[in-house]
Amino acid sequence: MKKHLLLSTCLLISACSLSAQQPDTASTMVHYKFSHLRDTTNPKNIYQENMMLLLGKKATAYKSYDTRLADLDVKRQVQEQMAANGGSGDIRIMRKNGGSSTEYYVFPGDNKLIRKEKLINSYLIEEPFPVINWQISTDTATFGGMHCQKATARFKGRDYTAWFCPDIPFHGGPWKLSGLPGLILEAYDTKKQVMFRFDGIEDISKMAAPAKPANDAAQPQHAIVLIGMDDSDTDPRLIALPVGAIKTTEPEFAKLREAMHKDPNAFLQSAMGGSGADMSPNGPRANINIKMGPPPVVNNPIELPEKK
Repeated sequence: MKKHLLLSTCLLISACSLSAQQPDTASTMVHYKFSHLRDTTNPKNIYQENMMLLLGKKATAYKSYDTRLADLDVKRQVQEQMAANGGSGDIRIMRKNGGSSTEYYVFPGDNKLIRKEKLINSYLIEEPFPVINWQISTDTATFGGMHCQKATARFKGRDYTAWFCPDIPFHGGPWKLSGLPGLILEAYDTKKQVMFRFDGIEDISKMAAPAKPANDAAQPQHAIVLIGMDDSDTDPRLIALPVGAIKTTEPEFAKLREAMHKDPNAFLQSAMGGSGADMSPNGPRANINIKMGPPPVVNNPIELPEKK
């Protein structure tokens, strides 16, 4: 009972909308191969993930490309099975291994950096806007046929080398790295424990939004909540904070994450009730039993405390 009360209280305290940031439409998508040595006691176990950076005129969004592909595959499975069984019956989903649900939205004109996290519901945490004291050198290199220049800086407890392309007039980069006179194509710390490797760039300005299925009145309509897919039906070029996301703080989110790991099924029921999902006896029912393994060992986080 106390556990449910704590969770509900956290949600109520946090249930206010973040000051709205204007949506933007990306014209370019940059692909990165991200690697991170999380556990220094196991140096052969390197975390790796395919990431993407969406570049708009007024905003950027950095998120997992692996997660997007896994979400799209789940959506395809649901649509195919609903079409096959007429919208009734069990739906069995085999989800491919995705990546992180953490996303970073940068609005340079407003000096805002907003991190999105996912624990059933979406949560928004506003972080200090990164101000990085880059030192630009005369060293040059080529990545994907693009001429780049070297810059170095200390940021979040690590010494970074970044290669930026002055010919691409975006001041963004992967993760929180930004502020150079050109797009950051590659970056890594001196120990190469954190690396963002350039993996391609594409023009998505003419990419079509996904077609919405026709609303057939003869077919039964069901509201299906796909956890972690709050933007799965939107234009993939859209850079916008998710509608209905809950503003929170770092300490509040840490409590929610702890509650999730302690009792994931109780957390799911509470979060779905707080999101407005129909949990009544006559509403849609689902037998969901979440089992979570131990969290990964992270003794070497990407952000380190500065030495005094």
